[in-house]
Amino acid sequence: NATTDIASGFAKSEQGAQSAAANYAVALGSADMYNRDRRHELVPQIFTDAAADRLQTRLDKAYSAASLERIGLDANGKAADGMTYVSRTAPLGTKVGKFSGTSATVAVWCTGVFGTAGEGSKNPVTNDWFTLTLKLRWVNNDWKAESYSQKAGPAPVNSDRTASTADEIAKAVEQYGG
Repeated sequence: NATTDIASGFAKSEQGAQSAAANYAVALGSADMYNRDRRHELVPQIFTDAAADRLQTRLDKAYSAASLERIGLDANGKAADGMTYVSRTAPLGTKVGKFSGTSATVAVWCTGVFGTAGEGSKNPVTNDWFTLTLKLRWVNNDWKAESYSQKAGPAPVNSDRTASTADEIAKAVEQYGG
C-alpha cells in the first residue's frame, strides 16, 4: 500500500513543527522507503534540498540490494511471492527540544511494526519502540528536515498477548490503509 504524498503546509509554530516531525516519522518508517523510486519521491518532500541530495546517496547505500536481501526482500523492496513486507510507524507523542522562528528540534516517540508476514518467514513481523529526532528548518513557508537520528525506546513492558498468525498480520496490512 503506497503512501500518498506527505502532508505539507505546516504552521510556522511549535505545533506546526511537531506536526511536520510526526508526519515525517510515519513516512521515514514506511515500507515505501525500501523501494528506490518511491524513496526518491519521498525524501525531497521531507528534507531541505541540500539535505535531500546528501541523504539520497546514503539511503541508497543503506537500502542496497544486499541489505534488502538480508531481510528477505528483492532489489525493489518487495517480499517473495506469498509474503507481505510490513513497515509502519505510529507516532505516540512529540517533544520540542529547541525552537526559534526558523528552526526546531523535535523528538517523536514512536512504535511500529516491521518484518515479513507469511508462512515460513525468516523475518517475522515484530514491534519496536524508538525515538526519532528531527532537526527542522523553515524553508519556502514550510518545515523541512535537515537531519534525523533514531534511538531505541522508551519501550513499555511487553504484554502477554498471543502473537497473531502470519496470515492474520498479512490480511491486516491489506485491509487497513497505511
